[in-house]
Amino acid sequence: MAETESAPGAQEFIPPQADTIDQLRAAAAGCQGCELYRNASQTVFGRGDERARVVFVGEQPGDMEDQKGLPFVGPAGRVLRRAVDDAGIDPGHIYLTNAVKHFRFELRGKRRIHQTPDRVHITACRPWLVAEFARLRPEVVVVLGATAAKALLGPAFRVTKQRGELLPWPDAAQRPQDFKRVPVDQAGKVADAPEAQLLATIHPSAVLRADNQDVAYEGLVADLTVAARALAA
Repeated sequence: MAETESAPGAQEFIPPQADTIDQLRAAAAGCQGCELYRNASQTVFGRGDERARVVFVGEQPGDMEDQKGLPFVGPAGRVLRRAVDDAGIDPGHIYLTNAVKHFRFELRGKRRIHQTPDRVHITACRPWLVAEFARLRPEVVVVLGATAAKALLGPAFRVTKQRGELLPWPDAAQRPQDFKRVPVDQAGKVADAPEAQLLATIHPSAVLRADNQDVAYEGLVADLTVAARALAA
């Protein structure tokens, strides 16, 4: 799909009565907010504890995630799990999700080769991220890579310039108002979201592509260690 094309967006597929991540996940299985659902095996929604202290936002599912229906279960996921451990973040207190919930790829023979989502896909899928955050109360949000940064922080944000830096969340968001008010009961009452911090770093897949994987991995761990210290503060 070209950048100039549009997509209906996910908003019409999000049930207003959904109170939990599980209910959102069930609804997302039928999402047709952009054309990516046609070729992907399934929607890959976020997973983890709704009370997670840290929310990781990546780009999109890869080939293995598309097959299994879970985020970060492929090679990049293994890098992330190791980095989380090395940074001292409790893996039981994290929630993992992606900016785009369907796998975008091109076929080369029998292989499905990853393609970076376009702006239209990021925009179409963003309502799912907003809905997830309305039901999460993280202390730290970790943005993994440029696509996730564009989805939450806008196209002008550069991970390479601000990686490892703690920013206020949701004030750092492109549209803070989308994340500032959150539901507190089933009657529709809302309140201000608790203040949190955001940190951007490279996507773990960038470690796998790096000429010097050891250096790239050490940089990822260093950034996540900043997040770990923020949790301990």
